[in-house]
Amino acid sequence: MDVITTHTNADFDCLGAITAALRLYPGALLSFPGSQEKVVRVFVERHPEYLPHFTRAKEINLESITRLIIVDCQKASRIGRFAEILERPGLEIDIYDHHPLTDESIRPTGGTIAVGGSASTLLAAKLMAQGVSLSAEEATLILLGIHEDTGRLLFASTTSEDYLVAGWLLAQGARLNIISDALTPELTKAQMGLLRQLLTTLKASTINGVVISIAHATCQHYIGDIASLAHLLRDMENMDALFVAVAMEDHVYLVGRSHAPEVDAGEIMRAFQGGGHSTAASAVVHNQSLKQVLERLDQLLRRTVTGSVTAGAIMSTPVKTMPASVSITGAREYLTRYNCNAMPVMSGKVMVGVVSRKTIEKALHHGLGESPVTDFMHTEYLSATPDTLLTEIQSYMVTGNRRFVPVFEGTELAGAVTRTDLMRHIYGSRRRQSGPLYDLESLEVPTRIRSVAGVIAKRFSRDIRETLQRLGAIGDSLGMAVYLVGGFVRDLLIGIDNLDMDVTVEGDAIFFAERFVELYGGRVRSHKKFGTAVLILHDDRKIDVASTRLEYYDSPGVLPTVERASLRHDLYRRDFTVNTLAICINGNRFGQLTDHFGGQQDIQERVVRVLHNLSFVEDPTRVFRAIRFEQRLGFHIAPHTENLMQSAVRMNLLEKLGGERLLSELVQIMREKEPIAAITRMASFGLLPYIHPGLKLVAATERVLRETGQVMAWLRLLYLEEKCEPWQVYLLALCDALSPQEFHDVSVRLAIPGRLALRLCSQRHLVFSTLNAVKRRLKQSAEVQNSQVYYWFSGLSLEMLAYLAARASSEQVRRFVSLYLTRLRAIVPVLNGEDLRELGLEPGPLFRRMKNRLLQARLNGVVSSRDEEVALVLLMADLNKKL
Repeated sequence: MDVITTHTNADFDCLGAITAALRLYPGALLSFPGSQEKVVRVFVERHPEYLPHFTRAKEINLESITRLIIVDCQKASRIGRFAEILERPGLEIDIYDHHPLTDESIRPTGGTIAVGGSASTLLAAKLMAQGVSLSAEEATLILLGIHEDTGRLLFASTTSEDYLVAGWLLAQGARLNIISDALTPELTKAQMGLLRQLLTTLKASTINGVVISIAHATCQHYIGDIASLAHLLRDMENMDALFVAVAMEDHVYLVGRSHAPEVDAGEIMRAFQGGGHSTAASAVVHNQSLKQVLERLDQLLRRTVTGSVTAGAIMSTPVKTMPASVSITGAREYLTRYNCNAMPVMSGKVMVGVVSRKTIEKALHHGLGESPVTDFMHTEYLSATPDTLLTEIQSYMVTGNRRFVPVFEGTELAGAVTRTDLMRHIYGSRRRQSGPLYDLESLEVPTRIRSVAGVIAKRFSRDIRETLQRLGAIGDSLGMAVYLVGGFVRDLLIGIDNLDMDVTVEGDAIFFAERFVELYGGRVRSHKKFGTAVLILHDDRKIDVASTRLEYYDSPGVLPTVERASLRHDLYRRDFTVNTLAICINGNRFGQLTDHFGGQQDIQERVVRVLHNLSFVEDPTRVFRAIRFEQRLGFHIAPHTENLMQSAVRMNLLEKLGGERLLSELVQIMREKEPIAAITRMASFGLLPYIHPGLKLVAATERVLRETGQVMAWLRLLYLEEKCEPWQVYLLALCDALSPQEFHDVSVRLAIPGRLALRLCSQRHLVFSTLNAVKRRLKQSAEVQNSQVYYWFSGLSLEMLAYLAARASSEQVRRFVSLYLTRLRAIVPVLNGEDLRELGLEPGPLFRRMKNRLLQARLNGVVSSRDEEVALVLLMADLNKKL
């Protein structure tokens, strides 16, 4: 029995080649080994009359196959269950494919393998040579396959035979209108969104005169037919070569298209275990992040790049160094602190050597930790200048297996070229590059600079704009660059009102703030340990001012150590890309937005993304902040960031968090306008046990949380003068199912201040006892006097009343709370203590009873005026005398 098959995820070339093969092998069974591309499925649904009969692969008895005909494929891994019989003795294997042979190719016994435009052409050429007549449907399917794989006969891989066969098929009745419709399918809403992402990230780089474009995107859910989007993208921009990388679910899908003979898309994809030919190829990458795939793609494309690029164009500066006085153990701390694999060793201002992490680790292995680093550093090294050609540096690194080259201006160390810099390198200039750079720690897009002065003018009042200009003027006078940074900039671009202004200066922040006050007034509150200050203006507006700095963590979860650094380092230490934007407010650069890490793109894509893989290890509180930003901004956490969060939870890194830091994050989450979604998200990540091991989001707790949301919304509408702390109410609701001892343990874990913890625990108990008292009273009678309601609730804070109303399952109880808050708690008798003395009463037990009786009478409407209160007091006094 003959069986004709092709590769999984079959495209139109597969369909055309199978159609032609059936005429060469009449009587053979046709079978797809797996799925088909979406465009193929759509075509078949619209034109079922064009499709020959196919047999499902699982319905074919493999033992009955005597000859297997494979079209448009040579890989065993891509033909499904048919791969099981490839090694069977006596099996004939005919392969018709237009891709080059590789080490993974199936060894055929017959067929034709010839590099060309399409597999459909190879088979149709045989039919043409035999003088076979085709139906219009057969001719259309075969020509459709040729048009798809040759880019409508425009790819550089298109051959003269493709044109000859296409002309013959047209004469056989192939219908071009059907082909045109099939190759220009309508895009779904999801595909349109993905295309917008790809257009946003599209970058072009020139390598040896060939323009290579790369676009990438991230999708939470699978979107089919990436190849069609790549075709559309390439046609829209008329590119020499295009590579598209899309992270979906747990895979990265790669598509390559090339018009340039210098760029072999098939070779690039084979490095990713994919396949294809020089002009069109694809791969699916498993167990790698989008960043890793793009880094690898970047390396492959730039492996042979040469030119007149100099060290000054790509060097890193300033350079972190270590003193010659440190030991081997101390040297490792320096390398770890600054995340370096090699570092210069300095004696004063003179560089005396270079030490690598590899050398340090070997020395430590041999027990030499206390030896001076100068005993094992490299003292022979290439001393480059800014004009040294990169080719010379590259040759030195490769032949000498070195990873660090210092760059000197005269005798002064001006910068360094590292292996990482080489990986980042793009032909031309690092600072003027037109293509993306990917460093070892983060997926980095080119630094984008644009003006948002117009947005500032539109969004802010004259007073705020004047303040910004004054800050910039101080920076100009001191020679300091001044930037707005962080959430203030993020919210400005999103369109959210936020007047919490954070300013960063490249210099001494405290000196900067003091100089501002000297000229414009106000006052300064400084924190010399962290190099920060708070500017308090005349109208009590506050501006946080900090020096640009970097942070490093001695161990996971602890507070960082701070050092001065560049703006880029300062932004890199931040939590998420959307918070790494900076706006310069110096006079000549006012409104210039700097984006080193793709924050604008992630704002557009509504993504919360960390900057590097150790982000949650260094500061586990970022797990909570990611959730808070996701819910507040209506964004989604990037899949890779979500994986890193889950890893942090699995590693129990949050156990290391101190109670104060954990409480601070929870307070911020529970102060959000709608915190319930964030709490639910916390539960989904397994974060609740870090508050208390017994804390779970069970159905009863979810009900109390939902009711809490409604109660808090109601309280906001009451516009009460007394302020209610929502985080306390939500914390009580979240811990509703915990016992008194367990709730006490929560207050200890969160390091809630002593008096507040005592009040929360005691009043929580009072809430439970009050609810029980109310329930018992309602069972006796539905009629309850106002005074009873007052005495039930008068001992409870506003937060506890909100919790009680949310916890109560009775609507009557909630009406009681409403009555108390809106009317009863404001009621007081007209007569005070002094009035009672004037009526002849002496302070004592009777005095207190009368005051309580007056309040009770007022609450219940027994008295409504001063005269009535006086009459009641005199009556009570008279009755007391008679007793």
